Amino acid sequence: MPAFVIWISYVMLSATLVLAFIRLVRGPSLPDRVVALELMASLTVGFIGVYALTSDQTAFLDVAMVLALTAFLAAVGFARYLERGGHRDD
Repeated sequence: MPAFVIWISYVMLSATLVLAFIRLVRGPSLPDRVVALELMASLTVGFIGVYALTSDQTAFLDVAMVLALTAFLAAVGFARYLERGGHRDD
């Protein structure tokens, strides 16, 4: 894989991570912040996946899967919290 493709991937992932962090900080409501946090977790999985491709270390793919599953469980937990009448700003 050409080096410039990997470099472009890292730059694009970094830019979207910064934008998601801005939404996390400025988000007007709690659900907006949680969605931004989920996006940041998905982008981190992307970072780990690109690094696993460039380094030929398959152990990082296991780390990416665990992080993705943990983020999914956090989203489910937050949805249950809101369903049971948790704090909402909207």
